[in-house]
Amino acid sequence: MKLRAFLGLVLAAGIPVSALAETTTWAIDPNHSAAHFTVRHLMVSNVRGEFGGVRGSVAFDDADPAKASIDATIDATTVNTRVQARDRDLKGPDFFDVGKYPAITFRSTSVRAAGENRFAVDGELTIHGVTRPVTLQVESAPPVRDAKGNERRGAEATTTLSRKDFGVGGAPAMVGDEVRITIDLEAVRDARR
Repeated sequence: MKLRAFLGLVLAAGIPVSALAETTTWAIDPNHSAAHFTVRHLMVSNVRGEFGGVRGSVAFDDADPAKASIDATIDATTVNTRVQARDRDLKGPDFFDVGKYPAITFRSTSVRAAGENRFAVDGELTIHGVTRPVTLQVESAPPVRDAKGNERRGAEATTTLSRKDFGVGGAPAMVGDEVRITIDLEAVRDARR
């Protein structure tokens, strides 16, 4: 009964219930998450590929997005363009060199609201052993419950980067420099935190 009275006071005062939120931790679900890329080939067509093995966590406060943080790792050995020979080349020393650099990482440094359910996430992206600042444009979906009662949340993040900035090679006449990235994430609320 006390909770109802408290919520009644909050609503009467015009304070949104979301303002009572706290930072929650979400574990990225690798079975429902992937990083996709698009790059030009011979400057006439697009080649698309993806990485699986996306893992990490997201801490988020609906009332104060600035408190959010993201820590994610992508398994570079999972690169898949649906052409085995090309995938072997991408895993090799001329491109991702997955023997030396098996992971791609992202750690956020700041988060800003950019509209309803939209955020600009600044952070440090490390590819091929090179770390550069990037900004992800993120669109988030509100949480839902799955069939087992777990709370889940989704997001799509996009950015464009220069592969040369990260030391990812390949002949310039064959592969464009600009790479468009889309990361689809699904995360499960971590009840332990």
